[in-house]
Amino acid sequence: MEDNKGLSSPSQPPRIELVVDVSMIVTPCDQQGIIERLIPSILTRFHAGYFRISLSLCSQALLWKTLGEPSYDTHTIRRFLHVLPFAAFVLLWSLALFILSSLSLIYILRCLFHFEKVKAEFLHDVGVNYLFAPWISWLLLLQSSPFIGPKTLYYTLLWGVFIVPIVVLDVKIYGQWFTKGRRFLATVANPACQLSVIGNLVGAWAASEMGWKESAILLFSLGMAHYLVLFVTLYQRLSGSSSLPVVLRPVLFLFFAAPSMASLAWDSIIGSFDNSSKMLFFLSLFLFMSLVSRPFLFKKSIRKFNVAWWAYPFPLTVLALAATEYAQEVTGGAAHALMLLLSALSVLVSLLLMVFTALNTNTLFTGKDDPALSDLKDGCTTLP
Repeated sequence: MEDNKGLSSPSQPPRIELVVDVSMIVTPCDQQGIIERLIPSILTRFHAGYFRISLSLCSQALLWKTLGEPSYDTHTIRRFLHVLPFAAFVLLWSLALFILSSLSLIYILRCLFHFEKVKAEFLHDVGVNYLFAPWISWLLLLQSSPFIGPKTLYYTLLWGVFIVPIVVLDVKIYGQWFTKGRRFLATVANPACQLSVIGNLVGAWAASEMGWKESAILLFSLGMAHYLVLFVTLYQRLSGSSSLPVVLRPVLFLFFAAPSMASLAWDSIIGSFDNSSKMLFFLSLFLFMSLVSRPFLFKKSIRKFNVAWWAYPFPLTVLALAATEYAQEVTGGAAHALMLLLSALSVLVSLLLMVFTALNTNTLFTGKDDPALSDLKDGCTTLP
């Protein structure tokens, strides 16, 4: 017993204290509060400029559909493009539908809860042009649909639903140009105004696919008449058209998107890529080369990710679509190489922007408001 008493008792194991910071625990109530604060923030900062994303995706779906369609063109490059998997096109079209539906839902909520901000867009010289973007996106998505044919009743009804807002916006914008004096257009004209022209041309293209040639010619003539006026005004660098916020310089790509869309619309109306379509395509190609040969013009606009970057893919995709129709008409090796180059470029730019957007989703709706809705004289630089 004494020996047992003399033995030292086994040492107690060290105590480990676990300190829990209660403030870092997110309860269901906290999650609900975060969501309740986040949604109003998104609705406040959201604007029609975000439909640049849907414009790019919907036009990309139309490009994939065009490249995958059967064609009498027997060139090797065109036969190679026909092997594009149909499932990939359906997946891309479904993604475009999801993104466009989501953006439309958010904008509807914005109209309900922040109507004063929507009104501010409608009255803004730059912001009002992006109100064409959702309707252009829906028309492009309708044309690229793998499920609805252009001769069906559903196609006709949806075309009517999407074209009415474009005509209403036409009356608002073009009516102001016509009635508010000779200096009004020179003051408010900016590269984003070309979206109004593109809206009419896309409507004409979709109408001609239904066989409504008279409606197509009506919309085409309306768009081209105002395009000529707008192009001359912007080309002359008049007051209001010679300055642009640095971050919005990607919008300059719309300069070659409008003639590209015009060539596609006229091709659909006439039934062949005739000389008029070729002239419009060559004009768009020249404007494209003029812009890409000046990379320093866009250097400052790409320093930090912004939703304005999505202004790049849509014009490139429309130009690729025009090149596709041109190659089918000409059937030459150079034309097909140009088609392949522009198509690959548009796909690459779209994929890169998807990656950048996925990596920057935390700043997509929490950054500063789009400069399109601010004073053009704030932070503007004169275009060289």
